[in-house]
Amino acid sequence: MNTAHRPRRLAATLLAATLAGVGLTVAVAPAAHAAASDAVVKLPFSSYSAIAVDSVHQRVFVADSNTDYYLNKGTIVAYNFQGERLTTIQTPAHVSGLALSADNTKLYAGLREYIQTYDTTTFEPAFLAYTNTDTCGRELAFSGDQLYFTTPYSQYVGECNNAQTYLDGIVNGVHTRTGWNDYGKLKLEAGPDDRMLMGQPHNDYAANPFLAVYDTSNGSLVRNAVRRFADSAGNGALDLKDMAFSADGSKVAVADANYGTRLLNTDDLSDAANGYQPLPVGATASSVAFSGDGKYMARGAAATGSTPDLLLQPADPTDSTAPLEFVFEGSLDGDRVAPRGMEWSADGSRLFAVTTNAVGSQYWLHIIQPPAVQYDTRFTGGLTHSPAPAVAGEPLAVRGRLELDGPAPGTPLKVTATRTDATGTHDLGAATVKEDGTFAVLDEPDLVGDATYTVSFLGDLTHRPATDIVHMVSVAKAPTSIALTAPAQATLDGVRITGTFTAQGKALPDRAVLKVVRTDKLGTGTLSSVSVAADGTFTIDDIPRARREVTYTVSWPGDDLHEASEAVVAVYVTR
Repeated sequence: MNTAHRPRRLAATLLAATLAGVGLTVAVAPAAHAAASDAVVKLPFSSYSAIAVDSVHQRVFVADSNTDYYLNKGTIVAYNFQGERLTTIQTPAHVSGLALSADNTKLYAGLREYIQTYDTTTFEPAFLAYTNTDTCGRELAFSGDQLYFTTPYSQYVGECNNAQTYLDGIVNGVHTRTGWNDYGKLKLEAGPDDRMLMGQPHNDYAANPFLAVYDTSNGSLVRNAVRRFADSAGNGALDLKDMAFSADGSKVAVADANYGTRLLNTDDLSDAANGYQPLPVGATASSVAFSGDGKYMARGAAATGSTPDLLLQPADPTDSTAPLEFVFEGSLDGDRVAPRGMEWSADGSRLFAVTTNAVGSQYWLHIIQPPAVQYDTRFTGGLTHSPAPAVAGEPLAVRGRLELDGPAPGTPLKVTATRTDATGTHDLGAATVKEDGTFAVLDEPDLVGDATYTVSFLGDLTHRPATDIVHMVSVAKAPTSIALTAPAQATLDGVRITGTFTAQGKALPDRAVLKVVRTDKLGTGTLSSVSVAADGTFTIDDIPRARREVTYTVSWPGDDLHEASEAVVAVYVTR
């Protein structure tokens, strides 16, 4: 398990334990310090179709797909909630799609030409009903006390994405066609209050795929809300990877590979008033799942490198608590969350996530336990800044300390900061909190006057947000200086003065032009101005008009970000 790039997740020493009698290697983060523990199981197949979670008996069932040849058999593996393998079921034909009965006593499995059931405690099989032949892989959903499933058919496996797919059901033990059908490998998702989702993946026959909500009560199947997402120009079409109902059924989350995470109102599938923040740049949505207790939302993605593949966050999109982020990268983790690859236990205590490698030939099961409690945080001691005074156009560090209750985080926390000045509020990004709680926000103010720095800690799944802390800084103009070098004596034939002009802070938009004033016994007069070279140097050549002491005053008036400066030099002029 690669934890080096796991923001807000404990970087843990892995405990590799071979569980007796099952030949299963599990990697576990030490619970004493973990923000969320993660056990990882390597799945014993090279394809994937479905996951189902039996919270009554604490069983997790994962099925392969293996649909590339009609004589292939299938595999269903059962684990307990600790990741120990309980049994491996080989089905007589390829398996795709899993669903559980309402009381979790039966596991339904979609086979090539029939639906098989298994007892969830003894794992004994029982035949349920013959179906039409499925050559591409089924979806199953148990809703309204009835089993629904899809039956896609294509003569060639390579054309399955464009297959004609029928929505079927088992009524009184008999396979029944509902009459609903369309192109593509239609997806199903059961929800509370006898509702079911059906979604259409993008395919050659559906430039503008749909999402629909069905009422499954009273043994009927009535379509309610439906939505297609493309605009009049054909842009914004749905690229469906997964969908899920919220715990109370009022919302629908959609993993859209084009858009990210959509949050919709179930009644009419309109956009919810508040949506989730965008996925990290470089992450493509692949899976969504709400916890059964209504607290959490899990958003899976396909990403590379250190970009998070999984965000675990509050289900309420208005809750600004920072998500717990997981990066899956390598042979112990997989590389991304598989489409339709996540399910929660009913009480929200565990998330089960299936990951895969980039080519989709290996699979892993992650068993993630979110923290049971959150701890308080606070900023202590106020904020300070350096250097003092602050200067426009020069680096500034605003420093403070964040105090945490509870266990130390496994990876550094981050605070965010803004600067508010006369031109508005500016985001300064994130600063890392060190082990001793200290942090430094770096900035380069570009405006003279008062600037207000606000530092925030949004919390994570282990720590509650802290009350913002504010610090006022008076930003001054940057100093400038003029240095002159002149001979102590000169003659009436001429005098040469050299100098250097220096400006701190932000670079001047143009080269400085200096004013030169000469004072002698005949009075004071202004000479020709002199321009400063790119390296800051300049030269003044003058023909004195009188003997004795002649004073030269060189000055620059300053600008909006820089102070004025002046230098004086005296030369004794002889004949």
